[in-house]
Amino acid sequence: AGCDGLRGRLRQENLKFPFNFPSSREEKPPSSAETQWKDRAETVIIGGGCVGVSLAYHLAKAGMKDVVLLEKSELTAGSTWHAAGLTTYFHPGINLKKIHYDSIKLYEKLEEETGQVVGFHQPGSIRLATTPVRVDEFKYQMTRTGWHATEQYIIEPEKIQEMFPLLNMNKVLAGLYNPGDGHIDPYSLTMALAAGARKYGALLKYPAPVTSLKARSDGTWDVETPQGSMRANRIVNAAGFWAREVGKMIGLEHPLIPVQHQYVVTSTIPEVKALKQELPVLRDLEGSYYLRQERDGLLFGPYESQEKMKVQDSWVTNGVPPGFGKELFESDLDRIMEHIEAAMEMVPVLKKADIINVVNGPITYSPDILPMVGPHQGVRNYWVAIGFGYGIIHAGGVGKYLSDWILHGEPPFDLIELDPNRYGKWTTTQYTEAKARESYGFNNIVGYPKEERFAGRPTQRVSGLYQRLESKCSMGFHAGWEQPHWFYKPGQDTQYRPSFRRTNWFEPVGSEYKQVMQRVGVTDLSPFGKFNIKGQDSIRLLDHLFANVIPKVGFTNISHMLTPKGRVYAELTVSHHSPGEFLLMTGSGSELHDLRWIEEEAVKGGYDVEIKNITDELGVLGVAGPQARKVLQKLTSEDLSDDVFKFLQTKSLKVSNIPVTAIRISYTGELGWELYHRREDSVALYDAIMNAGQEEEIDNFGTYAMNALRLEKAFRAWGSEMNCDTNPLEAGLEYFVKLNKPADFIGKQALKQIKAKGLKRRLVCLTLATDDVDPEGNESIWYNGKVVGNTTSGSYSYSIQKSLAFAYVPVELSEVGQQVEVELLGKNYPAVVIQEPLVLTEPTRNRLQKKRWKGQNLKKDL
Repeated sequence: AGCDGLRGRLRQENLKFPFNFPSSREEKPPSSAETQWKDRAETVIIGGGCVGVSLAYHLAKAGMKDVVLLEKSELTAGSTWHAAGLTTYFHPGINLKKIHYDSIKLYEKLEEETGQVVGFHQPGSIRLATTPVRVDEFKYQMTRTGWHATEQYIIEPEKIQEMFPLLNMNKVLAGLYNPGDGHIDPYSLTMALAAGARKYGALLKYPAPVTSLKARSDGTWDVETPQGSMRANRIVNAAGFWAREVGKMIGLEHPLIPVQHQYVVTSTIPEVKALKQELPVLRDLEGSYYLRQERDGLLFGPYESQEKMKVQDSWVTNGVPPGFGKELFESDLDRIMEHIEAAMEMVPVLKKADIINVVNGPITYSPDILPMVGPHQGVRNYWVAIGFGYGIIHAGGVGKYLSDWILHGEPPFDLIELDPNRYGKWTTTQYTEAKARESYGFNNIVGYPKEERFAGRPTQRVSGLYQRLESKCSMGFHAGWEQPHWFYKPGQDTQYRPSFRRTNWFEPVGSEYKQVMQRVGVTDLSPFGKFNIKGQDSIRLLDHLFANVIPKVGFTNISHMLTPKGRVYAELTVSHHSPGEFLLMTGSGSELHDLRWIEEEAVKGGYDVEIKNITDELGVLGVAGPQARKVLQKLTSEDLSDDVFKFLQTKSLKVSNIPVTAIRISYTGELGWELYHRREDSVALYDAIMNAGQEEEIDNFGTYAMNALRLEKAFRAWGSEMNCDTNPLEAGLEYFVKLNKPADFIGKQALKQIKAKGLKRRLVCLTLATDDVDPEGNESIWYNGKVVGNTTSGSYSYSIQKSLAFAYVPVELSEVGQQVEVELLGKNYPAVVIQEPLVLTEPTRNRLQKKRWKGQNLKKDL
């Protein structure tokens, strides 16, 4: 009845925009915006929404001359003008918390700096937990926030009621509270940023639609508009839901799709008007909506399920309608009615409220809901800041982040989850739509560790073994690939059962661990990024790129690319196949991220090299365990004995008559080989190995077991123990960094300074006894009642039956035997720094055994 009444009242009302809704305001740009023009620009930003204007503001403020922003109609047209304007410190990820933090800190001082009112309200926000698993999620998020600057607390129902007295408390178990959260008027925010950008010398030109982009051989761009053309040293696509059109001008298909998002605004509600202070922003996660105070009424916006939500797919096939800028779609209350009912149950005063507006506007989604920010692989000096589902909270921080990156040549901190190069040719329109639907519908679902989402899968990018293995294992998604996470046996629970505690994969992974430690296992490593580099300058280029020495022909090593400031941009395996020809391997998630850096350095330094991405051409099988040599020797005439095929050697050979490049290396730390082969040979190679290993009881293993094995061997992982936030010395990578090599590799001078100054923190290995929960990474480390560091990754150690974690701690707490605590699900567990590695690698065990054997023989001789 409440909903019917509400519908009826909606029909009778004259729909009018709330106070902070700028549809009726026509912006009066300064006359300079109409008359000035520049023929040359350092940076041209395409798009005058809050993100583009923020970047113009930050670049100009940081001192860049000749910053030009081109907007096709007027500032805020697109998605900015109709946004609900929510601002929050909270983000379930790690690095985006910093973006949110930077945005809010900027918005707090923007009015004072520019003299423009921004309409920033900071009443705080509360996320509601109405189920026990949601309370677990809040505890999980607390340990991930403890080592950040963000304030965040779990609060009891009594405190929630006190802060939000209009709430029905029947189902509320707890709240996650962020002081300083709130909302801002998007129009006023953009105008203040624009005023700031002009003050520092940027030119904001509109209406100036970009009609053509032409890349020049020197890396600059010719940008055409009806007003004339402009040459730019770089262009930044910040064009919102026109970003696809801009990308198409240069032959790129950005995986973006506009979705319709609705929110509802009520007229004055007496109970709201009577309040002494503004209500905190409310997020009812099970009801899947946000709700905030709007003057003396309420504004609430739901995220409907993927079945009910609406994608504006006609814009993808036919393009955005010309002239669409400050228009809205027709409202559709039926689509969101179940959320309206949930809101009326949670906040009963809504039942009597009159709706004065339903806003239904386009917002742009990428497949995984995260924006795409940074330089684009394969196109010189083309940057993007696109795909913002939450542009208001991201605008300030992303403007600063991109500005720093453009000016200093490296990202200010790790944000690989926003790398535009995480997508590739496999990201089709169908995939983008399926994922955008899922991401929108899953907006408020519980965020588990090791989460998998299944829409749009599999892509065309499956390994040759996908059909052979899919019924035997739980697959994980890695840059378009499907890769086995863990295998199940008959009678075991095969369902995807995410949890904050140990779940159905715990025992099977233990069996796979034993399989590799005691016998022999096979794993599909095809998702590795793989590049072939050759040419007369190949050695010189790699010597410039990598901190390690270049391996001799026929050998392989682990090498790191550092940033100019000495941070770890990437970790790759470098294999020297024939004189001057190399095979480089990297993790699946880093493929185009690393390739872009290599290509850019090759062009910048004028190196005569040929760089080829062969990721999709090659399959990779890993064979590991004490019986690995015995099994493979049955299939090849090549001598695989320890003295002939040494650790880190690489050879071209035939296995069961299939040509492979074999490298004696394994991320398990056990005896093993990686076999690189043509993707179409994967099934035949796999079958031959499995058949040959019957006597040795060969079996499969997945990435979860691999992770447990590598942690016991103290192998670091890029993206966890090292990234653009860490230097190789604090990460314990000294062995791979050759500061005394003649080549002046990128980051060498910075690293020398870091070494001379001394380290403030170190990576250590911890063991901890828990109950049914294991560290994942990014949990808080406590000492003497204070947070002093964070874990980077973790797992259960099946050898000592305890949890194991890598963690960064202050140098003074890094000694072996030091006791600290690790926070897991709201409880602090005692942990101790151990001598690493927990388990010696096979080559080390082998070497020690030979030493002992020599020593014993020497004694006999004496």
